Amino acid sequence: MLSVIISGSDFFMIIGGFQKLTLIDYPGKLATTVFTSGCSFRCPFCHNPELVVETQNFASVRNSTEKEFFEFLKKRKDKLQGVCITGGEPTIQLDMINFIKKIKKLGFLVKLDTNGSRPDVLKKIIDLKLVDYIAMDIKNQPKNYAKTVGIVETQNFASLLDRVKLSVDLIMYSKIPYEFRTTVVPGIHTAKDFLEIAKWIKGARVYWLQKYEETKILDPKLKNKTKNKKIDLEKIKEKIEKNFGKMGIR
Repeated sequence: MLSVIISGSDFFMIIGGFQKLTLIDYPGKLATTVFTSGCSFRCPFCHNPELVVETQNFASVRNSTEKEFFEFLKKRKDKLQGVCITGGEPTIQLDMINFIKKIKKLGFLVKLDTNGSRPDVLKKIIDLKLVDYIAMDIKNQPKNYAKTVGIVETQNFASLLDRVKLSVDLIMYSKIPYEFRTTVVPGIHTAKDFLEIAKWIKGARVYWLQKYEETKILDPKLKNKTKNKKIDLEKIKEKIEKNFGKMGIR
């Protein structure tokens, strides 16, 4: 994975790297995946901890790396169909709009992965028709959101949860193909949580349950909580799949 920084006229994108080819990140498309650095959440089970807590300064090489990244895209115009922008959390990047515009100008489809913490940015991206597919993480039912995303539950967090809910509404009422997804972590999630999630995002086009894999994670101490614990994804799916257009496990 290559580490680069993408600069705009006034701001720059902090990029942790990019994967030249993915067959799974963008449904039905051959794509490249770009990983942005920095995140608004601190989910203990995050499998990209280096993108959450490390924001490097690439200012000395920003011009050459911008050229490198977009030259790569230009060379793949006839081979790749799309670009998946993931993180970290892409929508906290100051140059996100300009970055997507440059990708679209080259003729690529764009998929955006988001945690929904910046509905203001998301609305701009949707209104400008800059994105072709959106995948949003539903971390947990609203009552358990704070502990799931590693943030102290304060009045400010209540505002953040409202923003997450607004992002859900923006996505569901847009005409853009989308999916919601939850990484199911034994010890953090219970089967009852998903009954509440189903009420919250009822009518969603697609909802995925994602199996938790205990590899490299943000908080290694979480392994003490998940040890020897299991949660039956198939049973959860049976109980709530009627609420969605499509539901699956991956």
